[in-house]
Amino acid sequence: MSEPTPVVRRSPLLDRHGAVAGTGADAGVAWHYGDPTAEQRALVRGAAVVDQSQLGVVTVTGPDRLTWLHSITSQQLTGLAPRTSTETLVLSPNGHIEHAAAVVDDGTVTWLITETAPGLAAWLDSMRFMLRVEVADVTDDWAVLGEPVAAEGGADELVTWHDLWPRVAVGGTRYGPSDEEHPGADRAWRLVLVPRGELLREVAAREAAGWSLAGTWASEALRIEAWRPRFSHEVDHRTLPHELDWLRTAVHLNKGCYRGQETIARVHNLGRPPRRLVMLHLDGSGHLLPEPGASVRAQADGPVLGVLTSSARHHELGPVALAVLKRSAPVDLDLIVDEDGGAVAAAQDVVVPPDGVSVDRPAPRGPLAPGLRLADQR
Repeated sequence: MSEPTPVVRRSPLLDRHGAVAGTGADAGVAWHYGDPTAEQRALVRGAAVVDQSQLGVVTVTGPDRLTWLHSITSQQLTGLAPRTSTETLVLSPNGHIEHAAAVVDDGTVTWLITETAPGLAAWLDSMRFMLRVEVADVTDDWAVLGEPVAAEGGADELVTWHDLWPRVAVGGTRYGPSDEEHPGADRAWRLVLVPRGELLREVAAREAAGWSLAGTWASEALRIEAWRPRFSHEVDHRTLPHELDWLRTAVHLNKGCYRGQETIARVHNLGRPPRRLVMLHLDGSGHLLPEPGASVRAQADGPVLGVLTSSARHHELGPVALAVLKRSAPVDLDLIVDEDGGAVAAAQDVVVPPDGVSVDRPAPRGPLAPGLRLADQR
């Protein structure tokens, strides 16, 4: 099924003085409002709100909604308690990521916040069969605000999704560091669903409480610092969740059968993910950041080792990026990122180690070579 053409909805907050519009996946909202460094620092202090109304919202209603979603996606959703946040992936039969969604249920409706709302809604609708579920893309009616708050939404609050990254969920596993040692451990983040017509009023209420307005430059820099994968940036047509350390929060390894499960289990049990996510510390002597999609090499004109997926200027770390490299790329190698006819030097922080062994991979029963060849055929 082809992905429907995305609709860009222009946020009224772009009318603010100093607002600079975002591009690509963040078109329609502000990249910043004139002082991205101050905006980022306010977000770190827990005193800023980010317009995330470029995100899509899909609802699923009906008595079978959670058991149905459980059966066709990667996460344990049966019995999900109201106002308890999780996330799930829709995978291809070969285990490649097709959609990602933040999930929260309010007791009546399951809310999915996603970057592929038209395509996700269409796919879900095609999978309903005779079950008692209804699917709707409600992005025209609902907008999303990002808040630096580490808490689920209360019963008296709007529907809220709390990002639990990088804490390993029940049934998940990790390739990267422990929860406590992970650079994203202190990142507080949640998404609040607001009626689209009340977006300005909700922002004004937060400003009246002393918060400021921050753009996506700020939220993206902190996301990159936290090694947090994002569908529109880190995922391509052949991405496996293992490559991004996304088994921490989005995949339940012990649940029943779902599309793509065989590949998830095989790579977890036998093989090293063919690629691996890294964070890059970029040379800050230049004025321009490499754009997502730029090739990453060991040396100028050398073979391509991977691709840069996200980049931003961090208020303390300077220019940073995420990239997806071949598993075989040495971890102690300084890298070069192509940039507008030149090259930017980069040092890498390992997110997914090249051995591709999760902390709870089952002990092998025999030679691994056949299974590894299956996992490495890319």
